[in-house]
Amino acid sequence: MSMLTSKISTTVRNVTRLYGLRLGFAVGAWLAPDATMRRAAELFCTPFASSRRRALDAPTCGAREESLQIDGHAIATYVWGDPHAQPYVLFAHGWSSHGTRVAKWLPALREAGYAVVAFDQLAHGRSGGRLATLPDFTRHLHAVGAHYGPAAAVIGHSLGGAAAMLALARGLQAERAVLIAPPADPAAAVGRFARFLWVGEDLMRRMFAYFESRIGISFDAQQAHHNVPRIGHPALIVHDVGDREVPWSEGERYARYWPGARLLSTQGLGHNRVADDGAVIASALRFLRGETVGVRVVSSPNLPYGYA
Repeated sequence: MSMLTSKISTTVRNVTRLYGLRLGFAVGAWLAPDATMRRAAELFCTPFASSRRRALDAPTCGAREESLQIDGHAIATYVWGDPHAQPYVLFAHGWSSHGTRVAKWLPALREAGYAVVAFDQLAHGRSGGRLATLPDFTRHLHAVGAHYGPAAAVIGHSLGGAAAMLALARGLQAERAVLIAPPADPAAAVGRFARFLWVGEDLMRRMFAYFESRIGISFDAQQAHHNVPRIGHPALIVHDVGDREVPWSEGERYARYWPGARLLSTQGLGHNRVADDGAVIASALRFLRGETVGVRVVSSPNLPYGYA
């Protein structure tokens, strides 16, 4: 009974904090819009505090732990096998996650003869830093790939999938890509965040301008449909039709515009469980072996999309 009471109390506290935060942004947008916008922007770039604890508590599954200096920060890497002697898979985790999230994939990948390299992104897990953005995710993934050499495949979940796409478009060397629940539209992601916090349209527009001035790259330049046509490697896009965090339509957009991509749609797995599902892992291994997995999404001016 005491455990149940504790869970209820924690839920009530969390809900109260959320509504207090939302009310603060709603009032702040009216009284001090610039300061409120900067606060919202910083919150958007701050991983959940609990993600650090989860990463430190997660087993490393016998990995060889290394550290790379990237942009002045120590980036923790995890290596299974020898990526210099074996074909290797580079894993990119999502927002508020960590490199050892690849644990469920390790038995199948290692049995198939792959070495595996994973890492904690900036401000995540055992890596340094406090804030992170999609361009940071992209740049650091590219740097890790450059350090370990050309990969047989890159696997990315959620924001790690978007970073993998952008890194491939910018020269990351990987023969194949498996992107799981990847967001295609960073502007839409900011919009979802803003609506969650009750941030109005005016403040959201200010956030867009603020991010672009600070980061030095436009949201439009990071859109999937502007980048995937230049990637000449096969890809498998995996997305659950009921994903509540990143709509299935964004995964479909990857497959529609990426010349060498196919789409594997799942049901009932949501945004996170899809990355650990045994059937998804088995399908990805078949794709890495060169088998046909998923459907080809096609489009034309008269046919918005279709399947082949």
